[in-house]
Amino acid sequence: MRVHVVSDVHGRTDALARAGAGADVLICLGDLVLYVDYHDHSAGIMADLFGAEAVTRLIELRTARRFDEARTWSLGLWAHFDADPRVVLEDAIRRQYAEMFAVLPTPTFITYGNVDVPALWPEFARPGVHVLDGEVAEIGGLRVGFVGGGLHSPMRTPYELSEDDFAAKVAAVGAVDVLCCHIPPAVPELLYDTEARRLEGGSGAVLEAIWDTAPRLVLFGHVHQPLVTRTRIGRTECVNVGHFRTRRTPYVLDWAG
Repeated sequence: MRVHVVSDVHGRTDALARAGAGADVLICLGDLVLYVDYHDHSAGIMADLFGAEAVTRLIELRTARRFDEARTWSLGLWAHFDADPRVVLEDAIRRQYAEMFAVLPTPTFITYGNVDVPALWPEFARPGVHVLDGEVAEIGGLRVGFVGGGLHSPMRTPYELSEDDFAAKVAAVGAVDVLCCHIPPAVPELLYDTEARRLEGGSGAVLEAIWDTAPRLVLFGHVHQPLVTRTRIGRTECVNVGHFRTRRTPYVLDWAG
């Protein structure tokens, strides 16, 4: 079976429409929404609403790790809206989701990223697009577990969980052949982003599950420019499938049950 895997789509609908070409199955590890593009400041929801100059300032504050100041400054932008900012933002997210879910092939197996809004997905998922989080599916004769979302961070993205809640989802998946997560296991070389020059969030629970259950493969995204894209932990191969918004091509696997 040929499987294509993508993560961190961030609004790249055009490439997502081609991501399943030639594959039996598409797996998506989340982060569909594009709020801010760190390379193209004119792209994303914030740029659409406030312009590229505002995005540049927001990125400057975030890059300097002045997260509280960035949040206060951002709230000031939203304060100028006559409409409820929550409604404006949710409408913008819905428009992105409508475009991206419409181009997903069937079958697709998909879980949430940390910037996604799980409550909205039932509006757009359709037969053949399987949303899983803390759940297992059989794909090509293999047991494949899915764990979505991220951990609490200074960024306060929409789908962040406590260590305990995230660990509970990992435990619910149990022993599988392939473990698909949005975030990596807590291994420093997998977490360090060479462009942002910081460690991103990784899961200790996933790392423990690797040692305890030894899946064949662990797939993840989240870190856009990782120091190391893959490593082996015991018998388990751990792979960052790549920043799809930049790569525009899926990670390709051929597997047999």
